[in-house]
Amino acid sequence: MTENKTGYVVILGLPNVGKSSLLNALLGQKLAIITPKPQTTRKRILGILSEESYQIIFLDTPGILSPSYLLQEKMMDDVAESVKDADVIVLIVDAFDDPQGDILLNHEFVKKFVITSKKIKLLVINKVDMLNQEKVTELIKQFEKQKLFDEVIPISATADFNIQRVKEEIIRFLPEGPKLFPDDQVTDQNERFFVSEIIREKILELYRDEVPYSCEVLIVDFKEREEGKNFVSAEIVVEKDSQKAIIIGRGGAAIKKLGEVSRKSVEEFLQREVFLELRVKVRKKWRSDENMLKSFGYSKNE
Repeated sequence: MTENKTGYVVILGLPNVGKSSLLNALLGQKLAIITPKPQTTRKRILGILSEESYQIIFLDTPGILSPSYLLQEKMMDDVAESVKDADVIVLIVDAFDDPQGDILLNHEFVKKFVITSKKIKLLVINKVDMLNQEKVTELIKQFEKQKLFDEVIPISATADFNIQRVKEEIIRFLPEGPKLFPDDQVTDQNERFFVSEIIREKILELYRDEVPYSCEVLIVDFKEREEGKNFVSAEIVVEKDSQKAIIIGRGGAAIKKLGEVSRKSVEEFLQREVFLELRVKVRKKWRSDENMLKSFGYSKNE
């Protein structure tokens, strides 16, 4: 009888390189929200993949950046904590925007916490479907020469190319040990968290410029009803009155559209009908306010 393997695997990379897409592909279902905009992921998301002989506990993290304000500092604290918790580090490089890994591998955080780490490190080259085979082979050889990584794997997270190989390499390096979660559990977050993330995903998709990054979504009420639709009341927090006006739109048209697309996605996720209520509140400079960040779940209590 073979011993069970269990371990934590952190997925790291610059903003918008496909970390959440890789997590969803590895899990075989959509857990993390995805948009074409950077900084879509703000909090680390735990995704659990269980099979008979192994359990992989993935940590999807915010994109690696140099913080400009307190919220981003908290996000990077989360990334550092995830690296500490991990048994295996999966570092993603963008084959199109940063093919040599110059930006990623020279980032201060990566040099300090990843390159020097003695943990197993897998380098995943994402979006290889945008390059020809000759270029991909050349990139793999360049990274292998550096001898910084235990394996270098070319993938396309959106095209589901080579995802199985990533999974196999992770399993190969997992430590032996008992499962830490029940086989049917896929995350440690509750439905409220994912509903708030779905609404935030739609804000990122529908609004432009700085507005989506100034928004936080809080679930104020969440009622499951035996008869009739479930009731969800969500508060969209922004930093300025002008942002509130943009979210609402002329005659309430923008927030109506946001409510429609959000409700549809929430119903698909919950697999039941929902009455969704959206309200907008202004909390000036919330992204740099320690107490507000704590109340939004970004700052751990000491």
